[in-house]
Amino acid sequence: MIRLFVAIPLPETVRRRLAGLCSGVRDVRWVAEENLHLTLRFIGEVEEPQAVDIAAALHGVRGGPFPLALTGVGHFESGRRVRVLWAGVEPSAALTMLQERVESALRRAGVPPDSRRFTPHVSLARLKAAPPRRVGTWLEAHSLFRTEPFLVERFVLFESYLAHSGAIHSPLEIFALKEDQPVGLGG
Repeated sequence: MIRLFVAIPLPETVRRRLAGLCSGVRDVRWVAEENLHLTLRFIGEVEEPQAVDIAAALHGVRGGPFPLALTGVGHFESGRRVRVLWAGVEPSAALTMLQERVESALRRAGVPPDSRRFTPHVSLARLKAAPPRRVGTWLEAHSLFRTEPFLVERFVLFESYLAHSGAIHSPLEIFALKEDQPVGLGG
């Protein structure tokens, strides 16, 4: 079994800016700079033959490059406790279209549909018992975070290993977004 997800890799300058946000709250596991990405779809564990089918289906995803910017920060809660701190993504029709096409390709490869609504974000930290006051202070301090737009030119099928020190992500396959395949046409 291998653990997979599909994501947009971030430029080094954007990852560096995000890494600058990763401090100021105790009792959290900050995401390593090299692991910062924008998940299009978490797949989970699959058998290796299905991974081959998934990669083949993702080769059918069409769309051209598009600009994207990160803006603001926020959190996800579970049971009234903050579980994840994240950087937000400026609304983008092209991003939504790409995610829908990835989801459709995965269904064709036999991956069950995702029950969660796509909420574009970049996870920065996982929390277990961080002090709520410190989390609130962090959210307020970084609320105006924003990056310059960057060009999304590819997405990646990643394999993820869970290690004691955290997840290790390895690209399995890279899928280029090409000008002659504009998002919004075909598919």
